[in-house]
Amino acid sequence: MRLEITRSADLAVRALGALQPVGTRRKASDLAGELGTTRGFLAQVLTPLVRLGWVASVPGPNGGYAATTADLSALDVIEAVDGPTDDGRCVVASTPCDPDQPCTLHGAWASARAALIETLKATPVAAA
Repeated sequence: MRLEITRSADLAVRALGALQPVGTRRKASDLAGELGTTRGFLAQVLTPLVRLGWVASVPGPNGGYAATTADLSALDVIEAVDGPTDDGRCVVASTPCDPDQPCTLHGAWASARAALIETLKATPVAAA
């Protein structure tokens, strides 16, 4: 059982935090250096956020990245990069629990997952 997010989602949350306040443009090389990653990996991670319109990508020597919204939660960004947090899979098996015969950890895992999702939803990217 793992309770962690991917490196990509972590980088996306930190990048959006570093791009605050909205409209502040940062060169890709400067942002990558600050976040301890490469420009290539940063571009790969920010691509879904650019597609969603949450980040603007401006090409060229004076270009870079800029956040277009501050109204995002950590959960919004994690799910944009990694997909749904609550995918219904069982903590014990790789399939959803049978509602008639749930696994022994079903109740505890459902409570923990709900608490985690609420906490991430309540965490603004600007504060992450």
